[in-house]
Amino acid sequence: MDGRIFKPNETREIAELIAWAVSENQPLEVIGAGTKRDIGRASNCEYVLDVSAMTGIMLYEPEELILQAHAGTPLEDIEKALKKHNQELAFEPADYSALLGVKKAKPTIGGILAGNISGPRRIKAGAARDHFLGVNAVSGRGEIFKSGGRVVKNVTGYDMCKIMAGSWGTLGVMSDVVVKVLPAPAGQASIVVLGLSNEQAIAAMAQAMKSDCEVTGAAHLPLDIAKKSKISEIKDLKKPATIFRLEGVGPSVTYRRDRLIAILATFGKCEVLKAAISRNLWREICDVTYFVEPAARCVWRISTTPGEAAKLVAALKKHGSVSAYFDWAGGLIWLSLAAKDDALAGPLRELLGHHGGHATLIRAPAALRAAIPVFQPQNPGLKLLSQRLKRGFDPSGILNPGRMYAGV
Repeated sequence: MDGRIFKPNETREIAELIAWAVSENQPLEVIGAGTKRDIGRASNCEYVLDVSAMTGIMLYEPEELILQAHAGTPLEDIEKALKKHNQELAFEPADYSALLGVKKAKPTIGGILAGNISGPRRIKAGAARDHFLGVNAVSGRGEIFKSGGRVVKNVTGYDMCKIMAGSWGTLGVMSDVVVKVLPAPAGQASIVVLGLSNEQAIAAMAQAMKSDCEVTGAAHLPLDIAKKSKISEIKDLKKPATIFRLEGVGPSVTYRRDRLIAILATFGKCEVLKAAISRNLWREICDVTYFVEPAARCVWRISTTPGEAAKLVAALKKHGSVSAYFDWAGGLIWLSLAAKDDALAGPLRELLGHHGGHATLIRAPAALRAAIPVFQPQNPGLKLLSQRLKRGFDPSGILNPGRMYAGV
């Protein structure tokens, strides 16, 4: 222990710490490396349970496509190990460190799964929770439990991996996790259509996604976003850019690239980016680097129906200084707004009621995160279910209390 920060080295120690916290009625802030510490409502906990000391890959069987690691293992360590066998985490986890102003720490595998953080390939490979096979964890009762295992179909009763993914440490403290890994694509290329409006880009992405070209990334960068890119092939053209990614073996990528160019011909001339440039561009899109500066602006993450995305952004621009770009073929909107437009939260939630979807406040001052709902408010039925889960796993309410919702 360092002051009020506990750093356990094994699952048993986590259980002992939580049991002590329950007996003393002391809430705990649960963190890994802390790169996403500022997502959610600000913590008022006196004590921190930090699992960053629990690191290391426990088991990796490339031929079985599984990997088990301690929850505090840095994501980059896992990606290096996978790269040696030409494998990857197919859900393309994002790194929000720069966006949230974290300079030294790097995301951990436990933090990625706790937040269900998925990148652009989600439209093809699924979310992080879909690759989460097993977990060893400690509940808010101080009880050690295990769920899932080393095969995909290994679930009876609660699917604990699905429950833990996206719970942001409010239900239990993960000590180690098992994830599915997949072969990394041998090659990739990106096709760029320039000059499309938001509405035209959404239509083009819909056309691409319903084709047989197996698009693994579809994003649209309006002009103000494209100008922020560090990729000269995007920035120097000074036009909105609609980008489509294709991955696989070389001949397949070439064939599908030419086919997709033909399909998109009605939307304008297509440019082709080389593999290295394509990878750097999608890293930008995934990590939301366009909104790193200015750091004072608030950042929202909005999931909605692709067909409603352009309409929603247009409506929001009537209420404030809004900058936005689209991922997941329009299903994900990254939105930045000036600090003076914090009141946009009200109209945003109201507009989502009309257009459908949900919004999460990713970056904002602590005072704002305490004043407005950070995560999408739940309907009465879902709220009741969340409360029941919280009582079942953490009846004393000591694990990240109130991080997602007040009183939960």
